[in-house]
Amino acid sequence: MRPLPTIIGLLLLAGCSRDSRTPVVVYSPHGKEMLEEFESAYEKVHPDQDVQWMDMGSQDVYDRVRTERSNPQADLWWGGPSILFARAERESLLAPYAPGWAEAVPSSERSAHQFWHGTFLTPEVIMYNSRVLADSAAPSDWDDLLDPRWRGKIIIRYPLASGTMRVIFCALILRERQRSGSVEDGFRWLARLDANTRTYAADPTQLYLKIAREEGLITLWNLPDVIIQVRKNAYPFAYKLPRSGTPLITDGIALIRDCRHPDQARAFYEFVTTRESLIRQAEAYGRIPARTDIPKQNLPAWISALNIVPMAVDWDSVAAHEREWMGTWDQRVKGSGNREHP
Repeated sequence: MRPLPTIIGLLLLAGCSRDSRTPVVVYSPHGKEMLEEFESAYEKVHPDQDVQWMDMGSQDVYDRVRTERSNPQADLWWGGPSILFARAERESLLAPYAPGWAEAVPSSERSAHQFWHGTFLTPEVIMYNSRVLADSAAPSDWDDLLDPRWRGKIIIRYPLASGTMRVIFCALILRERQRSGSVEDGFRWLARLDANTRTYAADPTQLYLKIAREEGLITLWNLPDVIIQVRKNAYPFAYKLPRSGTPLITDGIALIRDCRHPDQARAFYEFVTTRESLIRQAEAYGRIPARTDIPKQNLPAWISALNIVPMAVDWDSVAAHEREWMGTWDQRVKGSGNREHP
């Protein structure tokens, strides 16, 4: 089934289609290729069901689920930082469900009340154009991005629409607060980053194209998407795991409260999180499983070879202040260098 472009399209399809299959509607930031593959695989096993997905940023998924709370259009939310799932849980947007593998995920990576569970661990990295920059020349830590030589060479995904960038920015604000005791130092750090930033890309596709075309050379992004773009599009991308530590995001999955097709949603939930599915997602899409019951030898060698230094992030503070801090960034920091923005 092709992705649904709008909710109106979904309503028209529901009212006019002759397809007798039962739909299961999925909101996800996991990208067209991965969603298409698992739509097809699932429908082969469940020919009476029709997977309908919408691919959008994780922040956009949360905003849409929140807007639709009185009339849910989706059945399942697959993908996004755990802080968004935790917020959705607090706002009663999710339905509890305990998958068969729930105990294979550490308690810190799932809801205490079974409203969401971690599927992947996603390290944030510094991505760069390897056709222009040698590994030895690329920035290897967060503070390196503030060097004046990178002025006009950094492009960043517009953070208000991106769960990934909101987490990275909040983690860096907290890092500066831990250093000095002041959140304001975090905004001053982001202002220095903004001074080196050429533009804020409206979506991931624009981000990749701009870096590949050398409109900018460096960005802050997540490791799986870097791996996917190199494999899929042969883009000249490489990455550095920041040596001082990086936010390690737990990526989640959850049922939508009062969804229309809960049985089908549970079945799809289980299908895309089996050991076999997670191994396939690791091999083809660079996803690092959160489950601890998958033997390392069954996963790609590059996962075992990763030298990740997790940044000490107070996730409760991120959850409590993320909206406020991103609003402050938007009003006071963004565009301080008088550049274009979406």
